[in-house]
Amino acid sequence: MLYAKVVFSLPIDGPFDYSVPDNFAQKLAVGMRVKVNFSNRNLVGYVVGISGKSSIPRLKPVLDILDEVPTLNKNMLLLTKRVSERYCCSWGEAIDTALPQALRKSRHILKYTQPKIKTTPQEKPLAKLLEDIGGRFRWDFYFSSIKDTLDKGKKAIILFPDINSVLKAYGKIKAGMKTHVGILYRKQTKALEEWLKIKMQQVNVVVGTRSAVFAPIENLGLIIVDEEGDPVYKQDQVPHYNAREVALMRMAIEKTRVILSSRSPSIESFYLAKRGKIEYVCPEATIPTQIKTVDLKNGYYNRERKTIFSKYLQDSIGAVLKSKGKILLFINRKGFATFASCRHCGNILKCPRCNINLVYHFAKNILSCHYCNYKTAPLEICPICNSGYIRYRGIGTEKIESELSRIFPEAKVRMIEGPQKTNIDDADIFIATESVMKSPELKFDLVGVLYVDNLLNRQDLRSAEKTFRILTGLLNFTEKSIVIQTRLKQHQVLEALVQKNSRIFYKKELLQRKQLGFPPYEHLGLLKFRGRSALKVEETANEEFKELSRSSKDKAIKVISCHPAEHPKLRGNFYWQILLKAKDPNKLSRFLKNRLRKISYSGIITTVDIDPL
Repeated sequence: MLYAKVVFSLPIDGPFDYSVPDNFAQKLAVGMRVKVNFSNRNLVGYVVGISGKSSIPRLKPVLDILDEVPTLNKNMLLLTKRVSERYCCSWGEAIDTALPQALRKSRHILKYTQPKIKTTPQEKPLAKLLEDIGGRFRWDFYFSSIKDTLDKGKKAIILFPDINSVLKAYGKIKAGMKTHVGILYRKQTKALEEWLKIKMQQVNVVVGTRSAVFAPIENLGLIIVDEEGDPVYKQDQVPHYNAREVALMRMAIEKTRVILSSRSPSIESFYLAKRGKIEYVCPEATIPTQIKTVDLKNGYYNRERKTIFSKYLQDSIGAVLKSKGKILLFINRKGFATFASCRHCGNILKCPRCNINLVYHFAKNILSCHYCNYKTAPLEICPICNSGYIRYRGIGTEKIESELSRIFPEAKVRMIEGPQKTNIDDADIFIATESVMKSPELKFDLVGVLYVDNLLNRQDLRSAEKTFRILTGLLNFTEKSIVIQTRLKQHQVLEALVQKNSRIFYKKELLQRKQLGFPPYEHLGLLKFRGRSALKVEETANEEFKELSRSSKDKAIKVISCHPAEHPKLRGNFYWQILLKAKDPNKLSRFLKNRLRKISYSGIITTVDIDPL
């Protein structure tokens, strides 16, 4: 009698033993999907081992085998196992996130031919960090590396932050490489067909988003992560894996090469390069853009009229308009006013489901929540004191548009919203949020950056890193001039940009992180609690904080604090979290897993995020 060791896409560690009926004994193999009964439900499970004995009496049988050939090979099983150990999830949850949605269901896969792979000699694993501030060298570097990989008989995976970039890269590589290229991203049409094509080794290069790091390519030789510092590579659902880290895990398992590429590398990657763990590549390039910071604390700013634009920026816009040039103004806030308040009692109108300030949108004449899409008509009377005057304050894209129309009535002004294609001839001045980064083909004569201090002053240990990434990204949109309005002219982010030397930023940021014991010197973990009852969530979090503090005998793991989340209420749920710190993320993950096995609270959902962004 054979016994299958099965794991599930549930927050429960396994594996669990099931007996293998005689009619399945010759067919079943490690890596296959099976249908079994678990807790009185028929579920899809993944076979991670087969044994000739089991210590459990009266086992349930395997009900059905869903695959003709294994869905997961030994390398993918090992990779998902390491993901589960690093990111505090079950092995089954890690496997589940590596597969397309159709395979997570109980869909049978018709028999297909798995070709024999002619493996080539394994090379020494090698990772490179490419810092390409101007974005001019990366594609030559990519093509050269891909060609070298294909010439050796190996295959490649290339990750991009968004679907728009994936589609552009797919066409570019298909035209430039003359090889079989596959495309892989979540929620794509015919996702299973594309995955099977890759599984059957009909593809030499896979282009995709975050989840493509798990593409079932055999004889893998290269993984490229484009814009590796982009937070989108961190999954916001369980398991909270980071595709950059998974690429490095896969490099170690399959002895591949990895290229981490970015205009502004992540602090973690730069730290690895500094320590000599990965090779640092930074092509010499002159940045032609003139970068000017305008200090709003001095005379450049018109305090009497309290205008949005400094005199220097206003004059610069006027000069570019006079020469028939194009202008981009960047502000990372949507709407006309960022909050509405009662002038009499000071009450701020908030979303009833999220307790977040409602944003006023002038064009639609509505108050809107940007987290749950709650909308309401503007109020004329304060719901607290019945005062008849509601004041709208704060500045967003629509307010910028209104002010530009007042100052420059002859100019055509347009907002860039979302990933839709923008025609540069449609207007003279364009206003955009961070979504403009998805349209790198746009070029302007002047880029103005407004309210950058709001980004730098966020309560976020990565606020400087994120702002640096945004500002270096804006360099792509002009070779002429960038004007940044700020009251923090001496900040290392702005100092590095003005001097066109990223080392200034990384050196000072790493020093601060080291003094505070923040990543990359130590790893953080968040134990998150959410539920419908504010009191119950708070009590549960505080109770667990005390228990974790008592049970943490290992000095390498520190239980730091218990506090409300950045947004304590979202979509009707209340959020609290416990912050922990350790040098070894796997040890932190094991510590939290051991504790989670012992707790269960009715009405409370508990999740873990290792290395949160």
